[in-house]
Amino acid sequence: MPKIKLIVDGGNMKPGPAVAQQLGPMGINMGKVISDINEATKGFIGMKVPVILDVNPATKEYSISVSSPPVSELLKKELKIEKGSGDKNKETVGNIAIEKVISIAKTKKSSLLDKELKAAVKSVIGTCQATGILVENKKANESSQDVDKGKYDKEIEAEKTEVAPEKQKKLDKFLKELQAEELKKIKAEEAAAAAEEAAKAAKAAEGEEGKEGEEGKEGETPAEGEETEEASAEASTPPEEGKKE
Repeated sequence: MPKIKLIVDGGNMKPGPAVAQQLGPMGINMGKVISDINEATKGFIGMKVPVILDVNPATKEYSISVSSPPVSELLKKELKIEKGSGDKNKETVGNIAIEKVISIAKTKKSSLLDKELKAAVKSVIGTCQATGILVENKKANESSQDVDKGKYDKEIEAEKTEVAPEKQKKLDKFLKELQAEELKKIKAEEAAAAAEEAAKAAKAAEGEEGKEGEEGKEGETPAEGEETEEASAEASTPPEEGKKE
Protein backbone atom coordinates (compact mmCIF):
# COMPACT_ATOMS: atom_id res chain seq x y z
CA MET A 1 0.00 0.00 0.00
CA PRO A 2 1.31 3.46 -0.89
CA LYS A 3 2.37 5.55 2.10
CA ILE A 4 1.77 9.29 2.04
CA LYS A 5 3.71 11.30 4.60
CA LEU A 6 2.25 14.61 5.73
CA ILE A 7 3.07 17.31 8.26
CA VAL A 8 -0.21 18.85 9.38
CA ASP A 9 -1.49 21.39 11.89
CA GLY A 10 -2.86 19.31 14.72
CA GLY A 11 -6.66 19.22 14.53
CA ASN A 12 -6.65 21.91 11.87
CA MET A 13 -5.52 20.39 8.57
CA LYS A 14 -6.90 22.28 5.57
CA PRO A 15 -7.11 21.51 1.84
CA GLY A 16 -4.46 23.05 -0.35
CA PRO A 17 -2.37 22.50 -3.51
CA ALA A 18 0.27 20.41 -1.73
CA VAL A 19 -2.36 18.13 -0.17
CA ALA A 20 -4.29 17.83 -3.43
CA GLN A 21 -1.11 16.90 -5.29
CA GLN A 22 -0.47 13.99 -2.92
CA LEU A 23 -4.01 12.77 -2.32
CA GLY A 24 -5.56 13.52 -5.73
CA PRO A 25 -3.90 10.65 -7.65
CA MET A 26 -5.14 8.20 -5.02
CA GLY A 27 -8.74 8.82 -6.00
CA ILE A 28 -9.91 9.03 -2.39
CA ASN A 29 -12.37 11.45 -0.83
CA MET A 30 -10.11 14.32 0.19
CA GLY A 31 -12.68 15.99 2.43
CA LYS A 32 -13.19 12.80 4.43
CA VAL A 33 -9.43 12.20 4.73
CA ILE A 34 -8.86 15.72 6.08
CA SER A 35 -11.76 15.33 8.53
CA ASP A 36 -10.39 11.98 9.77
CA ILE A 37 -6.86 13.37 10.15
CA ASN A 38 -8.17 16.35 12.13
CA GLU A 39 -10.02 13.99 14.43
CA ALA A 40 -6.90 11.84 14.88
CA THR A 41 -4.68 14.84 15.65
CA LYS A 42 -7.05 16.96 17.76
CA GLY A 43 -4.94 16.24 20.82
CA PHE A 44 -2.08 18.17 19.23
CA ILE A 45 -3.84 21.46 18.43
CA GLY A 46 -1.35 24.26 17.86
CA MET A 47 1.46 21.91 16.85
CA LYS A 48 2.89 20.50 13.65
CA VAL A 49 2.22 16.76 13.57
CA PRO A 50 3.72 14.04 11.32
CA VAL A 51 1.03 11.81 9.79
CA ILE A 52 1.38 8.72 7.61
CA LEU A 53 -1.53 7.74 5.38
CA ASP A 54 -1.62 4.12 4.13
CA VAL A 55 -3.85 3.97 1.05
CA ASN A 56 -5.23 0.98 -0.86
CA PRO A 57 -5.68 2.26 -4.43
CA ALA A 58 -8.00 -0.64 -5.34
CA THR A 59 -10.50 -0.22 -2.52
CA LYS A 60 -9.79 3.47 -1.73
CA GLU A 61 -9.53 2.48 1.92
CA TYR A 62 -6.88 4.07 4.11
CA SER A 63 -5.47 4.06 7.61
CA ILE A 64 -3.97 6.97 9.53
CA SER A 65 -0.87 6.76 11.72
CA VAL A 66 -0.07 9.78 13.88
CA SER A 67 3.44 10.29 15.21
CA SER A 68 4.15 12.51 18.19
CA PRO A 69 5.19 16.07 17.22
CA PRO A 70 8.89 17.06 17.17
CA VAL A 71 10.46 17.92 20.52
CA SER A 72 10.57 21.59 19.56
CA GLU A 73 6.79 21.61 19.04
CA LEU A 74 6.18 19.88 22.39
CA LEU A 75 8.40 22.42 24.13
CA LYS A 76 6.57 25.34 22.53
CA LYS A 77 3.22 23.92 23.60
CA GLU A 78 4.41 23.27 27.14
CA LEU A 79 5.82 26.79 27.51
CA LYS A 80 2.99 28.43 25.55
CA ILE A 81 5.34 30.19 23.13
CA GLU A 82 4.97 30.62 19.37
CA LYS A 83 8.59 30.14 18.34
CA GLY A 84 12.11 29.56 19.59
CA SER A 85 14.75 32.22 20.04
CA GLY A 86 16.14 34.01 17.00
CA ASP A 87 19.42 34.48 18.87
CA LYS A 88 19.83 32.07 21.77
CA ASN A 89 22.79 34.06 23.09
CA LYS A 90 20.74 37.24 23.47
CA GLU A 91 17.12 36.14 23.77
CA THR A 92 15.65 33.59 26.20
CA VAL A 93 12.12 32.44 25.39
CA GLY A 94 11.36 29.99 28.18
CA ASN A 95 12.35 28.39 31.47
CA ILE A 96 11.26 24.78 31.85
CA ALA A 97 11.23 22.52 34.90
CA ILE A 98 13.07 19.20 34.78
CA GLU A 99 9.75 17.44 35.43
CA LYS A 100 8.36 18.77 32.14
CA VAL A 101 11.56 17.79 30.36
CA ILE A 102 11.04 14.26 31.69
CA SER A 103 7.42 14.31 30.48
CA ILE A 104 8.46 15.26 26.94
CA ALA A 105 11.31 12.73 27.03
CA LYS A 106 8.82 9.96 27.90
CA THR A 107 6.61 11.00 24.98
CA LYS A 108 9.49 10.99 22.51
CA LYS A 109 11.62 8.20 23.96
CA SER A 110 10.89 5.63 21.24
CA SER A 111 11.45 8.02 18.35
CA LEU A 112 14.60 9.48 19.92
CA LEU A 113 16.22 6.04 19.76
CA ASP A 114 17.29 6.37 23.39
CA LYS A 115 16.93 3.17 25.38
CA GLU A 116 17.21 4.94 28.73
CA LEU A 117 15.01 7.77 29.93
CA LYS A 118 18.05 9.67 31.18
CA ALA A 119 19.49 9.76 27.65
CA ALA A 120 16.12 10.91 26.29
CA VAL A 121 16.07 13.70 28.88
CA LYS A 122 19.47 14.89 27.63
CA SER A 123 18.16 14.85 24.05
CA VAL A 124 15.26 17.10 25.02
CA ILE A 125 17.64 19.43 26.87
CA GLY A 126 19.72 19.60 23.69
CA THR A 127 16.68 20.96 21.86
CA CYS A 128 16.18 23.48 24.67
CA GLN A 129 19.71 24.74 24.05
CA ALA A 130 19.04 25.19 20.33
CA THR A 131 15.81 27.13 20.90
CA GLY A 132 16.87 29.47 23.72
CA ILE A 133 15.07 27.71 26.58
CA LEU A 134 16.48 27.51 30.10
CA VAL A 135 16.18 24.36 32.18
CA GLU A 136 15.77 25.00 35.91
CA ASN A 137 17.03 28.62 35.60
CA LYS A 138 20.20 27.51 33.82
CA LYS A 139 21.53 27.44 30.27
CA ALA A 140 20.68 24.09 28.75
CA ASN A 141 24.32 22.99 28.45
CA GLU A 142 24.76 23.56 32.19
CA SER A 143 21.62 21.56 32.97
CA SER A 144 22.86 18.76 30.74
CA GLN A 145 26.01 18.62 32.86
CA ASP A 146 23.81 18.48 35.97
CA VAL A 147 22.06 15.44 34.49
CA ASP A 148 25.44 13.76 33.95
CA LYS A 149 26.38 14.49 37.56
CA GLY A 150 23.20 12.80 38.79
CA LYS A 151 21.49 15.93 40.11
CA TYR A 152 18.12 14.85 38.69
CA ASP A 153 18.47 11.07 39.07
CA LYS A 154 15.72 10.98 41.71
CA GLU A 155 13.18 12.73 39.45
CA ILE A 156 14.19 10.69 36.39
CA GLU A 157 14.02 7.34 38.18
CA ALA A 158 10.60 8.24 39.57
CA GLU A 159 9.56 9.52 36.12
CA LYS A 160 8.21 12.61 37.81
CA THR A 161 6.24 14.84 35.44
CA GLU A 162 4.29 17.19 37.71
CA VAL A 163 5.68 20.57 38.78
CA ALA A 164 4.78 22.08 42.14
CA PRO A 165 2.91 25.41 41.66
CA GLU A 166 5.35 27.26 43.91
CA LYS A 167 8.30 26.00 41.92
CA GLN A 168 6.64 27.03 38.65
CA LYS A 169 6.08 30.55 40.01
CA LYS A 170 9.77 30.86 40.83
CA LEU A 171 10.77 29.66 37.36
CA ASP A 172 8.39 32.17 35.76
CA LYS A 173 9.70 35.01 37.94
CA PHE A 174 13.31 34.21 37.08
CA LEU A 175 12.47 34.19 33.36
CA LYS A 176 10.60 37.48 33.54
CA GLU A 177 13.50 39.23 35.28
CA LEU A 178 16.04 37.76 32.86
CA GLN A 179 14.02 38.80 29.82
CA ALA A 180 13.77 42.35 31.20
CA GLU A 181 17.56 42.48 31.52
CA GLU A 182 18.03 41.06 28.02
CA LEU A 183 15.62 43.61 26.55
CA LYS A 184 17.43 46.42 28.34
CA LYS A 185 20.75 45.23 26.95
CA ILE A 186 19.39 44.88 23.42
CA LYS A 187 17.97 48.43 23.51
CA ALA A 188 21.30 49.78 24.79
CA GLU A 189 23.15 48.04 21.96
CA GLU A 190 20.67 49.39 19.40
CA ALA A 191 21.03 52.92 20.80
CA ALA A 192 24.83 52.68 20.69
CA ALA A 193 24.72 51.40 17.10
CA ALA A 194 22.35 54.22 16.08
CA ALA A 195 24.61 56.83 17.73
CA GLU A 196 27.63 55.41 15.92
CA GLU A 197 25.83 55.55 12.57
CA ALA A 198 24.72 59.13 13.25
CA ALA A 199 28.31 60.14 14.09
CA LYS A 200 29.58 58.57 10.86
CA ALA A 201 26.90 60.35 8.85
CA ALA A 202 27.72 63.71 10.49
CA LYS A 203 31.43 63.25 9.82
CA ALA A 204 30.76 62.37 6.21
CA ALA A 205 28.54 65.45 5.83
CA GLU A 206 31.25 67.70 7.29
CA GLY A 207 33.74 66.26 4.84
CA GLU A 208 31.44 66.99 1.90
CA GLU A 209 30.84 70.58 3.07
CA GLY A 210 34.57 71.20 3.43
CA LYS A 211 35.23 69.83 -0.02
CA GLU A 212 32.55 72.03 -1.57
CA GLY A 213 34.00 75.08 0.23
CA GLU A 214 37.47 74.46 -1.15
CA GLU A 215 36.16 74.01 -4.67
CA GLY A 216 34.19 77.26 -4.42
CA LYS A 217 37.24 79.20 -3.22
CA GLU A 218 39.43 77.95 -6.06
CA GLY A 219 36.92 78.92 -8.73
CA GLU A 220 35.92 82.29 -7.19
CA THR A 221 35.47 85.22 -9.69
CA PRO A 222 37.10 88.52 -8.60
CA ALA A 223 34.76 91.39 -7.77
CA GLU A 224 34.46 94.46 -10.02
CA GLY A 225 37.50 96.73 -9.65
CA GLU A 226 39.66 93.92 -8.33
CA GLU A 227 42.43 92.26 -10.23
CA THR A 228 43.72 88.80 -10.05
CA GLU A 229 47.29 88.35 -8.89
CA GLU A 230 48.29 87.36 -12.43
CA ALA A 231 46.77 90.50 -13.99
CA SER A 232 48.37 92.72 -11.36
CA ALA A 233 51.77 91.18 -12.00
CA GLU A 234 51.48 91.73 -15.76
CA ALA A 235 50.50 95.39 -15.24
CA SER A 236 53.53 96.08 -13.05
CA THR A 237 56.06 94.61 -15.48
CA PRO A 238 57.85 97.41 -17.43
CA PRO A 239 57.98 97.14 -21.24
CA GLU A 240 61.13 95.77 -22.74
CA GLU A 241 63.54 98.54 -23.85
CA GLY A 242 64.46 98.80 -27.42
CA LYS A 243 61.70 96.54 -28.56
CA LYS A 244 60.93 97.17 -32.14
CA GLU A 245 57.79 96.50 -34.06
